[in-house]
Amino acid sequence: MRGLEIENLTVRVAGRNVVEGLNLKVPAGEVHAIMGPNGTGKSSLSKAIAGHPDYSIAGGRVLLDGEDIVGLAPDAISKKGFFLAFQYPVSIPGVSIANFIRACLNARMPEGEKINPVEYYKELYAKMDELKMDRSFTTRSVNDGFSGGEKKRCDILQMLMLNPKFAILDETDSGLDIDALRIVADGVNSARSPERGMLLITHYHRLLEYVKPDMVHVMSGGRIVKSGGAELAVELEKTGYDFLKD
Repeated sequence: MRGLEIENLTVRVAGRNVVEGLNLKVPAGEVHAIMGPNGTGKSSLSKAIAGHPDYSIAGGRVLLDGEDIVGLAPDAISKKGFFLAFQYPVSIPGVSIANFIRACLNARMPEGEKINPVEYYKELYAKMDELKMDRSFTTRSVNDGFSGGEKKRCDILQMLMLNPKFAILDETDSGLDIDALRIVADGVNSARSPERGMLLITHYHRLLEYVKPDMVHVMSGGRIVKSGGAELAVELEKTGYDFLKD
């Protein structure tokens, strides 16, 4: 299957299971959302898929376009076409946004080849204009001193430039005011493609008002416990997660 396929995945952190026997399929061309209360394993799932060393995959498989990426180093997973926007983007003082993204792109080029600087900046500026980012941001250090909205826009800029096969956006809507949310949502929507699948992790329906998902999944206790169409997010906004206690 083209896209992301998770089979019976178990993830351990600090000696305990935080994801347990999870199954999920997100085909290329579709956008799915995962919702659920705090502490149910949503962010742990995303970090484990990305190869974070603190998150041990104790069982199961993660297939990206049919290839198992479990056990690969994070940079190798990224080069396979996977992108993760973190819930809390890290700052990299002294490394400009322009140089950081260019280094990421060059790392994906065949040995001995480099991206064309003129074409690179042409595309970078076009994507920044799309996200309503001032071009002076190219010289600023990655996320250093950024507001919450600026950090999330920087993440979306990286995704648009790296053009991954599959992207997970972990609570990209957190800390955003309504204007920043719309801009970020527009960036996500512009990244929708028949060739790319995306998984949005969120607590709230408001992001999904702007980015319409093909499917919504509810996660609890490290598992997917309910799935449905976009209307499920509306239902959860009204009723909350009390049904999980039944």
